[in-house]
Amino acid sequence: MIPKVTKEIIDLGDGRSISIETGKLAKQADGSVVVRMGDCMLLATAVSARTANPGVDFLPLTVDYREKFSAAGRFPGGFFKREARPSDQEILTMRLVDRCLRPLFPDDYHAETQVMIQLMSFDENVMPDALAGLAASAALAVSDIPFYNYISEVRVARVEGKLVINPSREQLEASDIDMMIGASKDSVCMVEGEMKEISELEMIEAIKFAHEAIKAQIEAQEKMRAALNLTYREYEPEEEDANVESAVHNAAYAKLYEIASHASGKQERGEKFAEVKEEVLALFSEEEREERAELISKYFGKVQKEAVRNLILDKGIRLDGRQTTEIRPIWCEVDYLPSTHGSSIFTRGETQALATVTLGTSREANVIDLPSEQGEEKFYLHYNFPPFSTGEAKPLRGVSRREVGHGNLAQRALKTMIPDDCPYTIRLVSEVLESNGSSSMATVCAGTLALMDAGIQIKKPVSGIAMGLISDSKTGRWAVLSDILGDEDHLGDMDFKVTGTKDGITACQMDIKIEGLAYEIMEQALKQAHDGRMHILGKLTDTIATPNATVKPKAPKIITVDIPKDFIGAIIGPGGKNIQALQAETGTTIVINEVGNLGIIEILGTSQEGMDKVLQTISNTIFAPVEGETYKVKVVKMLDFGAVVEFVPGKETLLHVSEFDWKRIENPSDVLKMGDELDVKYMGIDPKTKKAKVSRKALLPRPPRENKEKTSFNKESNNKEDKTGNK
Repeated sequence: MIPKVTKEIIDLGDGRSISIETGKLAKQADGSVVVRMGDCMLLATAVSARTANPGVDFLPLTVDYREKFSAAGRFPGGFFKREARPSDQEILTMRLVDRCLRPLFPDDYHAETQVMIQLMSFDENVMPDALAGLAASAALAVSDIPFYNYISEVRVARVEGKLVINPSREQLEASDIDMMIGASKDSVCMVEGEMKEISELEMIEAIKFAHEAIKAQIEAQEKMRAALNLTYREYEPEEEDANVESAVHNAAYAKLYEIASHASGKQERGEKFAEVKEEVLALFSEEEREERAELISKYFGKVQKEAVRNLILDKGIRLDGRQTTEIRPIWCEVDYLPSTHGSSIFTRGETQALATVTLGTSREANVIDLPSEQGEEKFYLHYNFPPFSTGEAKPLRGVSRREVGHGNLAQRALKTMIPDDCPYTIRLVSEVLESNGSSSMATVCAGTLALMDAGIQIKKPVSGIAMGLISDSKTGRWAVLSDILGDEDHLGDMDFKVTGTKDGITACQMDIKIEGLAYEIMEQALKQAHDGRMHILGKLTDTIATPNATVKPKAPKIITVDIPKDFIGAIIGPGGKNIQALQAETGTTIVINEVGNLGIIEILGTSQEGMDKVLQTISNTIFAPVEGETYKVKVVKMLDFGAVVEFVPGKETLLHVSEFDWKRIENPSDVLKMGDELDVKYMGIDPKTKKAKVSRKALLPRPPRENKEKTSFNKESNNKEDKTGNK
C-alpha cells in the first residue's frame, strides 16, 4: 500500500527552504516527521505512554538526538565500528530541544514521553542541530500527545552586518554572533549562544529577528496538523483536593512568608522550611498522611513558592536579605595550587569554584569526530559538579548532561578571548566546591582568573552573572533579580545567564518557564546584567589586573619552529629513534605536524637549556650551506689527501689538500690537525664528484701572477728532468 504523505514547505526567503513530511516513515510512533533542508534530513519521532506511573508528579520527558555516521558516508571510530554513547555535541543539542519543549507541556501531564531525533542524511552546507527543535515539535504536532503550544528553534548569525537564519558552517565562521533561539508563536522560551562582544541592543535585535522566522515554522506545523484532522488524547489529570490545599495554605503561608522575610543561609533556611512542613503534616491524621502525603507535599511546595515570590514582589526583599539588584559578597584568590600551571578560587555568596589550567601541545587538543563536524579544540573547559557541593551524598555515575551543558556555556564565554597566536593547547577545569546559584557563572569568573594566573595573555577578562525573574500574571507585577540563588532559580520564572567583557557580551543562556515574556522584561534583565557584570569584573581585576607576563616555573614553555617538510623524516629518524632520544636527553616534548610544504614543530619543556638543545639539533638537521658563503668548520678527521670538516654536528664534508692553500702541500697534517677550527668557502656541488666542495685557499690572498708563472715554469722543468733522468 502506497503511504499517504502530508507535506509542508517553509520558505526562508533567500532561495532556501525547509520541508516537513509525515506519513512515510515510522508510522507506529505516535508522531513522526522527516525534516529536510538541502540534502540534510532528520527523522523525529514522539511516543508517550497512555497513563502516568503511580506517584509521578513531574513530566518524565526524554529527548534524544543522534547523528548517524552513515548520514555523511563515514565509518564510526573505534574497534566495534558502531555508534556508542552520545558525544558532547549531541548532548548539547538534546538539552536545547528539551529546554524548549518541557515548559510547554500541560502542568498536570505526567506520562512517560520520549522524543527521538536522528540525522539520516548530512549536507555540509546545513548545520543539522538548528533543525532539531523544529523536527521535535513537528513530531508532537502530528501526534495525539497533548502538546498544544508548538515551538521551533533557529540559529542566528550576523555576517558582514546582516542577520542570517540557519547559516552554513562557512558563514558561521565569518559571523560575530552564533545564537540558538527557541520560541513558541507568542514568546521566546530559550536562548543560547556566543558572541564577539556585542551590545545588549544587538542581542535583542537578533532574538526578535529569529522569532519572526520561528513564527513561520510554527504556522507550517499548524497547517500540517489541520490537514491531518487530528484530536488530542484524553489523559487522567492530577489528583486534587481543595480541602487539603486550603488547610496547607492556611497553616503554612504566614510562617513561610515570615521565614523568607529574615535573611538566612541556604542550610538554615532549609531547616526552618522543613520544620514548618513537619508542623503541617502533624495537622493530619496518620491515615490521612499515609493516603495524602504526596498531595500535602505538593501543596506545601506550592505555598512555599507563593510566599517567597510575594515577598519579593511586595517588599523587594530576597531570601538572603538582598535587594533585587544587589550582588552577593565576592572574594577571589589566584595561585592557590602550587603545582598547577594556573589556578584560582572564585567565591560569590555560597557558590564557589576552583579552576585549574593545564598547558600542552597540539597533541593534547580535544578531537571532535562527528558526522556533521570534524576538527580540534585547542581550548576546552571541563565542569565538574560533585554532590558534596550541595551537601548531598550521591553515587557518581559519570558526567551528567548538566555538567556538559554548563561547561560548554563557560567555554563559549571565554574562548573568544584566547589569543589567536596562543601556541598552547589549554585545558581549563572547574571544580564546583559549593553551590547555591549560578555555578556556571562562577566557573567563568574563576576561569578568567586562572588563565591570567597561568600567563595566558587573554585579550580581556570576562565575568558572568545569572539573572532571575519573579512575575505575577494576575497583577502584572514583576521583578528582575540579579545574581540569583538556587531557590530563586527553582521558584522563579526565568534563568538568564550573561557573560562578557567591559566592551560587550560573549555568551548567554536563557530559559523561560512562563509564556508571554515581554521584551521589556528581557531588556531590563540585560541592563541589570550589564551592571552586575561590571561590578563582578571589578572584583576580578582587583585580584589580578593583567595576565602574568610569563608562565609559571613548573609550567612548560612552548616554542614553535617551521621547517621544510623534506626534513621531517631526518628529525624523526628511523622508527622515531632520533626524536625519542632527543626528548629523553632534553626532557622536552616534541610534536611535529605537517601543514602544506612545512613541518610545524612544537617544543614543550620546563628547562630552557633542554629546549635550546632541541632548537640547535633542529638547526643542525636542516642546515644546508649556501654557495659562495663562508662558514667556520671544525676538523673531525685527518686523511692522506685532506681533512674531513664539520659544519654542524652531523653535517660533514671533505676539504681536499689541494684546497688548503695556493701553494703545494704534500702532507695535510703539516697544516691541520684534529679539532682545528677554520673558515672555508662553500663552492657548491662539484660536477665531477657530485659532492659538496669547500675551499680554504679561496679565502687566502692569491699569490702574484709572476710568482705563479715562475712556480709553474719550475714545475715544468722539474717534470722534464724527472722524465729524462737528466739534471
